[in-house]
Order: sequence, then C-alpha cells, then structure tokens
Amino acid sequence: MKTALYPGTFDPLTNGHLSLIRRGCDVFDRIIVAVADNTPKFPLFSHEERVEMAREALKNESRVVVEPFSGLTVEYAAQRGVCALLRGLRAVSDFEYEFQLALMNRRLQRHIQTVFMMTDYQWLFISSTIVKAAASHGADVKGLVPENVRRKLLEKYANGEVRRATPCLAAPHGGFRVS
Repeated sequence: MKTALYPGTFDPLTNGHLSLIRRGCDVFDRIIVAVADNTPKFPLFSHEERVEMAREALKNESRVVVEPFSGLTVEYAAQRGVCALLRGLRAVSDFEYEFQLALMNRRLQRHIQTVFMMTDYQWLFISSTIVKAAASHGADVKGLVPENVRRKLLEKYANGEVRRATPCLAAPHGGFRVS
C-alpha cells in the first residue's frame, strides 16, 4: 500500500487543503494528514483543536487518517513508513521554499520522495492566514473552509480569543455574528 504524509500546521484547515488531500487519494492508497505541533508560527488554534477540526472535516474520507505529530517531519514520515511527502504549491514563491525543504528531506531520508501537486485554480488565493484575516474582520468565510472550521473561527473571534497569529486583533465595529 502506497501511503503519503501530508504535513502542515493547518491553522485552520481550508478547502484548498481538502482539495489537495482528495486529489492525493487519486495517487496514493492512503494519506496521513500530520498536524504539526512544533511550529515557528503562532497558531490561533491549539494543537488539539487543529487535530480535532481536521478529523471532523475528513471523517468521511475512508483512506485518510489525521494524526498529531511533533519533531522533524521527515523523521515522523520514516517512523510511519510512508513512501512520500505530499506538498501543495500555489505560486513560485511556494516552490522556492518547498524545493529547499524537499532537498533537505531527501538528504535525511533518501527513500522518502516529495510529491508536489498544484493547487486547484479556485483555491489559488486561499491560505490559512488570509482566511484568518478575513474572519477576524467579521467577513463570511463560508465556502473557503469546511463548515466545522468556519464555526470554530466564528466562535474563537466572537469570544475574543485572539493570538499573535491573527492578522487583525480588534473585533469589527458591528461585532461578530455566529451563525
């Protein structure tokens, strides 16, 4: 069975991520969505919340499993016995970083390949950061993230729970509407 590891912070998981995971299932028998704990970013959601949201969003995907992890991604991939790391590319700027990372991973674990997939055109402009910025201003992010994630974003901002990862730290003038 060919298994790929799709690592990320997923703060939060977007429909762009879901698209890549589902398309990855066309290439691999199984995808492990590995939610990273140790990140240089300052996530809005806790590690546990990010894992829970991803599991909920992917609960009907029989060939996908969501796992928390910490440490070096390529070492975790080796422990899990995967054949490839799945990575998404939106733009040339993504490629430069991902290319360097892939070469380092190859140096550390020669038997694990990195497979790049282009993001579907409709998700090209989406990133977790952009989604958080829009939601933090009270914008409707419906259709950009799974519904369970949209509700969690609304709750998080409506409760005033913001962290340094949030591009906007103040609530919109009219307040938040949780619907």
